[in-house]
Amino acid sequence: MSSKPPTLVHTEKARLQDRQRSATLTGDVQARVLAELSFRVSGRVTERLVDVGAHVNAGDVLARLDTNQQQADLEAAVAKVAGAETEVRVTSATFTRQNTLFAQGFTTRSTFEQAQEDLRKAQASLESAKAEVGTAKDNLSYTELRAESPGVITARNLEVGQVAQTAQSAFTLAHDGARDAVFDVYESIFFEQPETSAITLALVSDPAVTAQGRTREVAATIDPKTGTVRVKIAIDSPPAKMTLGSAVSGTVRWTPRDRIVVPWSALAVAGAAPAVWVVDPERKTVSLKPIAVDSYDTGIIVIKSGVQPGDRVVTDGGKLLSPGQIVTFSAEGAS
Repeated sequence: MSSKPPTLVHTEKARLQDRQRSATLTGDVQARVLAELSFRVSGRVTERLVDVGAHVNAGDVLARLDTNQQQADLEAAVAKVAGAETEVRVTSATFTRQNTLFAQGFTTRSTFEQAQEDLRKAQASLESAKAEVGTAKDNLSYTELRAESPGVITARNLEVGQVAQTAQSAFTLAHDGARDAVFDVYESIFFEQPETSAITLALVSDPAVTAQGRTREVAATIDPKTGTVRVKIAIDSPPAKMTLGSAVSGTVRWTPRDRIVVPWSALAVAGAAPAVWVVDPERKTVSLKPIAVDSYDTGIIVIKSGVQPGDRVVTDGGKLLSPGQIVTFSAEGAS
């Protein structure tokens, strides 16, 4: 009875390759500083002078409120100052007269002191009335919402005729100046040390438009809805085409490492762990070696450990093998 002929398999020698992993994600360009602009007083909106996308300069009027209430408050405050000034003149004259009489002994101390107290109260009331005028003028100026710095309007939350409440966001202003590329990334991207701190950015609509960036801020917590971490990349000298809201890709590269690479067809399983079949060149027998996989890439497996350089790995024909089985092999990379 003839013995079973050796199984034919394809093999290749394991050898180290210089591998550099990279990852490319998509984000968008945002302003370094975003400001929520709101009125300091409540009122009905009578004018809206800008819309989303408009570029504004510092001091530009963005919207106005009805000024009737604030104008009436100012007039009342001015009238109160006039009344207080009259009261000061009357009490001042009374005090002057009482002071003269008291010096000559023709009035009592209590009457003199009362006149002095009335003058002080009138003067305090005048200062208070003047302060109310200042407040009324400020409130009147607050009926105009102005840009605090040059920038671009990125959001609008009011319409003409609407009643705007104090501190209610009316516009969002993206300040001119520094720009960030903002990405939502999975936490696993931080498990390895990047080759450099520089990140290559490219415009999705025109990959020829590129820039370099560096990590400026990493969120301290993971977004519970998406399971991602928000990362802000400061863009060095952003090109003019990288406007606010532009979609950009960011590529990070990790430190190169020597790794053994085999075709995906070499992958087998030892229990629940990944493994590969390795041929003993002298005995022509195979054994199953568990491996630690560094990464699964297109068509290949990058092995971190479990296989040594020079080991002959079965790349095809390993599906029906068993440990100790005798094989014959055709080899790629045979020495």
